[in-house]
Amino acid sequence: MHRFANPARFLRLSALLLPWTAGATVILLIAGLYLSLFGSPPDYQQGDTVRIMYIHVPAAWMSLFVYTNMAIAAAAGLVWKHPLADLFAKAAAPIGAGFTLICLVTGSLWGAPMWGTWWVWDARLTSVLILFFLYLGYMALVNAFDDPQRGARAGDVLLLVGIVNVPIIKFSVDWWNTLHQPASVVRMGGPTIDSSMLIPLLVMAVGFTTYFITVVILRLRAELAQRKIQTLRFSVAGDGATG
Repeated sequence: MHRFANPARFLRLSALLLPWTAGATVILLIAGLYLSLFGSPPDYQQGDTVRIMYIHVPAAWMSLFVYTNMAIAAAAGLVWKHPLADLFAKAAAPIGAGFTLICLVTGSLWGAPMWGTWWVWDARLTSVLILFFLYLGYMALVNAFDDPQRGARAGDVLLLVGIVNVPIIKFSVDWWNTLHQPASVVRMGGPTIDSSMLIPLLVMAVGFTTYFITVVILRLRAELAQRKIQTLRFSVAGDGATG
């Protein structure tokens, strides 16, 4: 991966990749929303309320996916000193927090008519709320130090400690008695959801993934540009002081 760690090489590769991921995001989300709203049937028990699933479930998947990738980047930054690893984690954090917030809000909207309550302190919901706080805590921690390197190291440690929450979220419905339904897509015996609902769900999930890739590339490019500007300013200030 170090061959992709050079900022100049990353900028060249990302410039080639960005139009494809942005175009795929637009196409997939439009197709996914159409299939979710008009191409899939209402549930025999939940009616049209089930359509919240097409936003809620992909957002939940992405909240775990983004945090896991941030933790991998944290390990790469701490162990191998990968130059772009900490920048990736910093760029991905607000996106992951956004997905987690969408998951929590849509879960409440879905739970109110189904469970008769907006919130319950069961294992799945509580662990996802903890994940949201981990995102917020990471963003606050990396910006709490005057030295960006110290902030990045502290953030990396938090990410690696917090990764233990990811399997708790995944298996909480199996380990504890919870109102949340068990997995119906990613399971050992295969999906239990009908293809008329599974296809729109997967299209939305892929669309959310390409959206994440697109935005994190944009944020990484912006972060690299900002650092280049800061370097130039320090250089100019140093030359001025010398002169």
